[in-house]
Amino acid sequence: MDRNTKKQVVSDMNGVFNTTTTVIVAHYKGLTVAEVTALRTKMRQNGAEFKVTKNSLTKLSLANTQFENLSSMFIGPTAIAYSNDPVAAAKVLVDFSKDNENLVILGGMLKEQVMSAKEVNSLATLPSIDQLRAKILGILNTPATRIAGLVQAPAGQLARVIGAYASKGN
Repeated sequence: MDRNTKKQVVSDMNGVFNTTTTVIVAHYKGLTVAEVTALRTKMRQNGAEFKVTKNSLTKLSLANTQFENLSSMFIGPTAIAYSNDPVAAAKVLVDFSKDNENLVILGGMLKEQVMSAKEVNSLATLPSIDQLRAKILGILNTPATRIAGLVQAPAGQLARVIGAYASKGN
């Protein structure tokens, strides 16, 4: 890789680190190309990215970003997963690592909070932003549905009572 290409890679990754909220570092040694491709596809489907990195360039990219404290994790064959949804990257990586022992999660950061591998696993159990939004909408819609049901109930009961009296009178 020539010097200009390296500068471009550092600049691109620095941009990623300045715009994302979650970065997770993992070792991928032993994964096949097909497995890495499958992992990348799952990541994209969930609004996250997975990128195999060159340690020296990644350490340069981390400088002066909120993820600077991750530098010590970049030893050996490392890759990063990142997303703006705090849970998406963690969920996909943890699920993938359950089926594939060659993917080892080292840790990560959520905004400025450093996380161990165990904390990344805990983060993966939380609902995603989209799931939380759906729950909130469900909670907000439930009272309206109940109110509509309660308003309609007396009229329905009254109609049934009148119908019963009408059928007795015949």
